[in-house]
Amino acid sequence: MPDAYSITQITTHIREIFEVNEHLQDIWVQGEVSNMRRAASGHWYFTLKDAGAQLKAVMWRSSADRQTIRPDDGDAIMVHGYISVYEPQGVYQLYADQVRPLGIGDLYARYEELKALLQAEGLFDPARKRPIPSFPRQIGVVTSPEAAAFQDVQNVLRRRFPLAEVILSPTLVQGADAPPRIVAALERLNQHTQVDVILVCRGGGSIEDLWAFNDERVARAIAASRIPVVTGVGHETDFTIADFVSDLRAPTPSAAAELITPNRDDLRLALRTATDTLYGLLDDTVAHRRADLTALRRTLGHVSPLNQVRNLRQRVDDRSARLLNLQHTRLDRLRERLAARSAALLVADPRAILKRGFAIVSRSEDGLPVTQSAGVAPGTGITVQFYDGELKARVEDKDSHERYKRTLF
Repeated sequence: MPDAYSITQITTHIREIFEVNEHLQDIWVQGEVSNMRRAASGHWYFTLKDAGAQLKAVMWRSSADRQTIRPDDGDAIMVHGYISVYEPQGVYQLYADQVRPLGIGDLYARYEELKALLQAEGLFDPARKRPIPSFPRQIGVVTSPEAAAFQDVQNVLRRRFPLAEVILSPTLVQGADAPPRIVAALERLNQHTQVDVILVCRGGGSIEDLWAFNDERVARAIAASRIPVVTGVGHETDFTIADFVSDLRAPTPSAAAELITPNRDDLRLALRTATDTLYGLLDDTVAHRRADLTALRRTLGHVSPLNQVRNLRQRVDDRSARLLNLQHTRLDRLRERLAARSAALLVADPRAILKRGFAIVSRSEDGLPVTQSAGVAPGTGITVQFYDGELKARVEDKDSHERYKRTLF
C-alpha cells in the first residue's frame, strides 16, 4: 500500500507553510463584517467577506479590550493580524490584533504623510523635548470644560497635589472647528499666564473623534509653545500627531495628570524618611563631635601647662621634703656635736675642776698662773682660787715652813 499521511500531519504541514510566509504574518485585510459574535470570555469571532470570498477571523480578549471601535455585521473595516490554521477544524483564519473602520483610509494616508513631514523637520526629536517640572505651581489645561476628561484630571490633581493651581483654557476637542480652537487655547496660556506646564487632554473615541489632534496646526502650536506640553489624548492604544510633538505623552488624561504632579502621600513619606535620615545624621555628627572633643581633651590634658605645673609642684614638694629632711638631719648632727662639745667643755671647765677639789694658784701681783713650784720665790704673794672663793697667801720656804708659827697677813 502507498504511504499515507494522517489528517493531523497534513494540517500541521499546512499551518507551518502559513507561518513561514512573512507576508501572511503581518497583514492588513479589509472587508465586510458578518457573523459577528462576542463570546462570554471576551473573545471576538467574525467573518470578513467581499464579493468573491470570505475569511474567518478571531480576536482574543487581550486585543479586543484595546480597540476603540466595536464592529457589527455589515460594517466595513480594516483588520490587522496574521494568517494561520485552526487545526481542530482544519480551516485557515485571520488572528486579528487591531481593527480600523473602513472608509477613512484617506485619513490614515494624511496621518502618515503629516507624521513623516514633521519627523523630517525634527519636531519629534527627543533632544528638543523639555523636562517637566517636578513641583508645578500652576497647571494649564487645554480641553473642553464639559468633558469627562477634565473632571478626571481635576480629581487626580486634588488627590495627588492639591497645592497646584489649575487654569483651564477651554476649547472644542472634536470636529472641524476644533483645531483652530485648540491652537488659540494654547496661545492664551503662553501669552497671558505663567503656568509651569500645559496639559492637552481628551477622552477616548473613534479615529474621527480624535482627528483634531492629528491636525498640522495643532502639532506646530504644541511645538512652538514656550511652556512644556503634556498630551493625554484617547486611550492607551491611541497615538496622535500631537503625542509625537509634545514633550511628554500619557496614555490617558488621568495618567497625564499623574505624570505631571508628585503624589502628596509619597512626598509625606519622603519627608518623613528625609527627616529621620537628617536626625540620624545629626545624632551621628554630634556623637562623632563628642568623641572628637573627648579625644582632644585627653590630648590637651597630656600637653597642658597645668599638668606640667602640677608635676613641677610635686617635684618642688618632693625636693622641699628632702631639703627639710636634710636640714633636720644636719641639725640633729649639729645638736649631737654641740652636746658632745658642750659635754667636753663642761668637763674642761675650771669651775668643774675646782668643784672636784682642785685650785688655781696665781701670783697676786700680776695674776699670772703659777704652774710649777720652781718659778715662785718664798715670800711671793699668791692667790688660791677655789670653787667657792679664793684665798690670799704668801709662799714660804718649804724647808722652814714647819717652823713658822706666825700669821702672814
